[in-house]
Amino acid sequence: MRKIQRALISVFNKTGLLPFAGALSEAGVEIISTGGTAKILKEHGISVIELSEYTGFPEMLDGRVKTLHPKVHGGLLYVRGNEKHEATIKKHDIKPIDLVVVNLYPFEQTIAREGVTLPEAIENIDIGGPSMLRSAAKNHESVTVVVDPLDYEVVAEQIQKQGGTTLELRRKLAAKVYGRSAEYDRAIANYLTREYTKSETSSLPERFVLSEPLSQLLRYGENPHQKAALYGKFDEYFKQLHGKELSYNNILDLTAATMLISEFHGDKPTLAILKHTNPCGLGQGEALKEAWDKAYATDKQAPFGGIIAVNQPLNAECASEIAGIFSEVIVAPDFTPEAIKILSCKKNLRLLKVLKCPRCANPLDVRSVGADSYLVQERDLKESNRQTMTVVTQRQPTEEEWTAMLFGWRVVKHVKSNAIIYAGADRTLGIGAGQMSRVDSSRIAVWKAEQAGLSLKGSVVCSDAFFPFPDGLIAAADAGATAAIQPGGSVRDQEVIAAANERNMAMVFTSTRHFRH
Repeated sequence: MRKIQRALISVFNKTGLLPFAGALSEAGVEIISTGGTAKILKEHGISVIELSEYTGFPEMLDGRVKTLHPKVHGGLLYVRGNEKHEATIKKHDIKPIDLVVVNLYPFEQTIAREGVTLPEAIENIDIGGPSMLRSAAKNHESVTVVVDPLDYEVVAEQIQKQGGTTLELRRKLAAKVYGRSAEYDRAIANYLTREYTKSETSSLPERFVLSEPLSQLLRYGENPHQKAALYGKFDEYFKQLHGKELSYNNILDLTAATMLISEFHGDKPTLAILKHTNPCGLGQGEALKEAWDKAYATDKQAPFGGIIAVNQPLNAECASEIAGIFSEVIVAPDFTPEAIKILSCKKNLRLLKVLKCPRCANPLDVRSVGADSYLVQERDLKESNRQTMTVVTQRQPTEEEWTAMLFGWRVVKHVKSNAIIYAGADRTLGIGAGQMSRVDSSRIAVWKAEQAGLSLKGSVVCSDAFFPFPDGLIAAADAGATAAIQPGGSVRDQEVIAAANERNMAMVFTSTRHFRH
């Protein structure tokens, strides 16, 4: 094991810096540092050599050029034991640097700030930091590189015990560096692409780069024979308060539930029940308990083992009702202490608090389609309102029908295509999802309502895409629907409109399709 004699430390994030640097100093490691990092170390009595003193060259251009120097990169990159390399560094008085500790300018945090300007963002693109990290990581056979403060402890422990680090640890840390570097470059590339293509037709990048840290290993994927893991910043959006660890399917379901309930942010108390990412009931009321009653009444079989999401802090009254059935996950903006006490009796039930809505996340949807290929699209975040819709029938919708259609339209965009929903003003009455024929989806929705003992008389029917033939609309009218909302756009629109007029139905075209595959 090669002894670590010299370290270069230059960090923006000072978390854990002082104990770590103190441990290095106690182990006899010479510390070279820059700017603010050097100042803090000196203030706390830790011996440090300023980088400009070490290189014999001053920082310049407002600090843009300080670590880009042969004495830095030569000390990192030369191959130990290579006679030619050894002769070169001796000739130029370059000393070995055995440990590099760097974290980067906060580019991601900068562009996340409201009102940040393009020049501010560009100024927070780190140049020297990634360069040092990559040099050290390339030569990890001899050089230890640390980009994450969480690794300070293990590195310090090995140096104190052995004088250096193991090759196994250096390899692990080097791989971590390239992951972080790729993540950093991805953020810059995506930001600049968005900024420089705002006036162009497409906002999608010419090159799609994805690099996210491992968040957690999962027990398995969709099925027990499939390995799976969660990557990214999931814990910035959700905090688990209770229950066993999340599964692959749980995560798919709960994020779908959160996206659905976010449609009703700021609305009156709303509760949604989902199964396999599809809504199986949604209701609104003056209190969450009333919303639960309406949502659950839509379908009392499908919610078994389902996901429940609410748009307000979950209280004890509603929690007591939910506790009566088996659920996998409950997602809420918060939980009252009484609700947590009630639900914690179910040791496996996962309770998740939403820290921030996933709608605020990366605006792109990504899917792997095999063959080393990916589909990338903008998220379907388009919202519709009454002013953007067109009444195409002789009869205008009543105010109650308008309320029901606008309610159902927010739900149907979260149902797998072909999607049909029958809705009232504040509840779903029947849901048909994922069928090859739109008529079949309508039949399933009607059958579900019948099974639940719910009347569709006076309901509205919501379709995520146009009715290709009049038969789907006729089936809805026969079931009791008095109004319909759909995108329109079929070559047979006039036939569908005529069928609605013959049955005195009101129909609205939204001109927006919400397919969900």
